[in-house]
This record gives sequence, structure tokens and C-alpha cells, in this order.
Amino acid sequence: MGALASVIAPVFLVVGAGYLARWRGWMTDSGIDGLMTFAQGIAIPLLLFRAIATLELGRDFDVALLLAFYCGALAGFLAGLAGARALFRRSWEDSIAIGFVGLFSNSLLLGLPITERAYGTGALTANYAIIALHAPFCYAIGITAMEIARAGGTPARALPGKVVRAIFSNALVLGITAGFGVNLAGVALPAVMTDAVDLLVRAGIPAALFGLGGVLHRYRPEGDMRVILFICAISLVLHPAITFGLGRALGLSTDGLRSAVLTGAMAPGVNAYLFANLYGVARRVAASAVLIGTGLTILTATVWLSILP
Repeated sequence: MGALASVIAPVFLVVGAGYLARWRGWMTDSGIDGLMTFAQGIAIPLLLFRAIATLELGRDFDVALLLAFYCGALAGFLAGLAGARALFRRSWEDSIAIGFVGLFSNSLLLGLPITERAYGTGALTANYAIIALHAPFCYAIGITAMEIARAGGTPARALPGKVVRAIFSNALVLGITAGFGVNLAGVALPAVMTDAVDLLVRAGIPAALFGLGGVLHRYRPEGDMRVILFICAISLVLHPAITFGLGRALGLSTDGLRSAVLTGAMAPGVNAYLFANLYGVARRVAASAVLIGTGLTILTATVWLSILP
């Protein structure tokens, strides 16, 4: 257990350093926002671009891997939506936002560094395959469900365009799309360009982890604790458990199983709050679930690491 804790602890120490810096006033909210803009708007999209551009698409996009992970994610969305609606009597719009919290695990800022520390850089290929579809898949589900709930008199033919525009306004999706374009076209990028990109990429995850701590300082868990703990249980237990069971049943490789389960076991990502904030619903539940879930991941990730082969 001590060895497992040493894998996870550095990641959360960096998050904690960001939290402390904001709490003590060493950095302002605008400074944290600037750091996160750099990380999530530039460095991490470039990281995804580099990773997708060099993947062997036929080999790395394993159907079993994607089925195991995304069936677990979809189950998390449906369980969160149904529970919020039936158990907690939330509105349809609130329920969809709460379901999105169960859908969107923190595959980038927590999943990548924890997998890398546990199994090495070479184990990240499956993570990149999952991440390549993560934002498009989750936003397509969430935006489609919310727009249907809010449709009113909106013509059905306008819905697909609205969903596509929302998805492709995301910097992560643009980085992924550019990576696929370079990969499929077989373009060889100049070494000077890849070296410059790699300098930015190396700063991405540390900056994002530090910034995440600063962002989490804003979120105060207030009320709604039963709903918050319910959605944290879905995110940290149900999603990875379904992924683990499906992965074993589908004969997923050991590396693929590790990446899929650990990614599924991560706390809800900040995007879960951003989605709720975008529609102005269930913001307190989403924000608190991100904060509390991130703390609980220290324990649950350790358990999953001990279970995985």
C-alpha cells in the first residue's frame, strides 16, 4: 500500500500546492485562470496533437478497450441522470447535468499522470486512444440530452448543427482533430517544430495539475451532500467496475485494462462543472463533486491499483 501511495501522492501534492497558493493569496484567481488557459487551451491540446499524430491507428484503437471504457462512462451518465430524477426529484435539466458529472472522468489531469507514474510512459498509448474520443463523446451525449430537454419549439433539424458547433469549439477537440489529420495524411513534421511543441507539452500536465488545485479552491461543498456523494460513488466505483468487468469479459490486454480502469476511476473533471455552468443548472453539485471526488480519488485509485494486474 505504501508503494501505491507513492505513485499517487506526487500528483496530489502538485494539486495541493496549487490549492495552497490560491488559499494563501500567493496567486490570484486571474493568475490561476491564466495558467489553466495556457494548460487547457495550448499545452494539453498540443500534447494530444502529438500523441494522436504518432499513434498506429489500426493497432491502438482497440474496439474492446473503447467498448469497456465508454460503456462504463455511458452507464455512469444514465445512473446519475436516473438517480437525480427518481431519488432526489431534480428537474430534467439538473438531472442531465448531474448525469454528465458521472460521465466525464478526469482522464487528462489525473488519469494520465497517475497511469504514467504507476506503469511508465509506454503504458499511455491506450490512455491516448481513450482521450481522443473522450471530449467529443461526452459533449455529444451531454449537449444532445440537454438540448432535447430544452428544445421547446426548436426545430429538430437545428439540433445536430448546434451540437457539432459546441463540440468543435473545444480546444482539446481541435488538437485531437489536427492530430488525426497529420496521422492520416502521413505528414512528417519538421524536427524544429516538434522540438518546440515538445517543450510546451512537457509543461502542460504540471501546469494543469497546479492550476486545478487553484480552481478547486473556489468550490465550496455546500448542501446537497447526498446527491454529491451519490454521483462521486458512480464516478469512482460504478464506472471503473463496469469497465473492469467488460474488459475482462472482452479479453482486453493487461495494458489496455489498466489504462481503461484507471481512467474510469478518476474523479469528475472540471469539464463537469463547466458543462453545468454553461447551462446554469446543478452548478453547486457539479463543483462540489469535482472537489470531493478529487480528494476521494487518493483512496479509490489506490484500491484500483491494488486490484489491477
